[in-house]
Amino acid sequence: MADGHREAGRRWLAAATCVALAGAVEGAPPRPGQVTCATCHRAEAQSQPKTAMGIGIELPPNQEPLQAHPKLTLEANGYRYAIERKNGVSAYTVSDGSGTLTLPVRYAFGVYNLTFVLEYQGRFYESLVSYYQGIEGIGVTMGDEGVRPGNLTEAMGRLLSDQEISACFTCHGTDGVSQGKLALGSLKPGLNCEHCHRGADTHMQAIAAGKPGPVPRKLGEMAAEEMSIFCGECHRTWESVVGLRVFGEKNVRFQPYRLANSQCFLGDDKRIRCTACHDPHVDLVRDDASYDRACLSCHGVTQKTCPVADKDCARCHMPKVQLPGTPAVFTDHKIRVVHAGDPYPR
Repeated sequence: MADGHREAGRRWLAAATCVALAGAVEGAPPRPGQVTCATCHRAEAQSQPKTAMGIGIELPPNQEPLQAHPKLTLEANGYRYAIERKNGVSAYTVSDGSGTLTLPVRYAFGVYNLTFVLEYQGRFYESLVSYYQGIEGIGVTMGDEGVRPGNLTEAMGRLLSDQEISACFTCHGTDGVSQGKLALGSLKPGLNCEHCHRGADTHMQAIAAGKPGPVPRKLGEMAAEEMSIFCGECHRTWESVVGLRVFGEKNVRFQPYRLANSQCFLGDDKRIRCTACHDPHVDLVRDDASYDRACLSCHGVTQKTCPVADKDCARCHMPKVQLPGTPAVFTDHKIRVVHAGDPYPR
């Protein structure tokens, strides 16, 4: 009982501290409708919406790569593709010389690379071609390299199951799925705080009311295995990749699976978890040398553990892999000693 009272007191103090902090910052205590996560977590709330996860889906008024490239074309598998932008809307067209199918691009998933979810005759399809930043053009969508369409509908895109389309909008947006059903009228692009910090909304409401309330669990408490499963809900867990038998280079884009296959991956070690290298509140850092600190936290700085170099560890031990049949390039998260000519380790 005493422990329960102490815990309740701790939560009350945390809520009261946040309200007091907000008042000090803004000059007056916040009214209930004014309280947001930014009231106490200003830096994270300012930077996260600008990240790839914070954007998630680009709707027609945005879709910046398509604005910058108002006409994109491609020929693949005997079909001609075009994505053209006019009057603030992009249209996706596929033709085979005798017929043409044109659909509006309402949902562009991603930020730098874009895959389109198209609606046709009441069903949702994943576009068979995507925009790739690396070539500033369109190419075959990742995972569809082996598809050989037999008609215009199949050439337009891959039919998505109800489970797949719900997962797409859950991992790329907020409030687009309710009780397992699409609710696109309330969809907001990108992931909000509640998506990862479960209980954040209840916590915020309690603060607004000046009452004690549950504090969301700190993700910093997670060790590597637990965080790998948590992030893998969208980035694919080890179990899901094995269950789907996604082997070969095409699984390089599933980082939790690749990382778990590393010899240095220890499930109870926080030093090898996702956030040891990546801050989800800021965009991806692409400077290989910036990750040396994470490598050295395990391998140490007092002895030379690598006979080749003492910096830019990721450049050698996490090679870049191009997805076959596409322009997409990923960093392989299976950390290892790489030798020239080695086959891709599944």
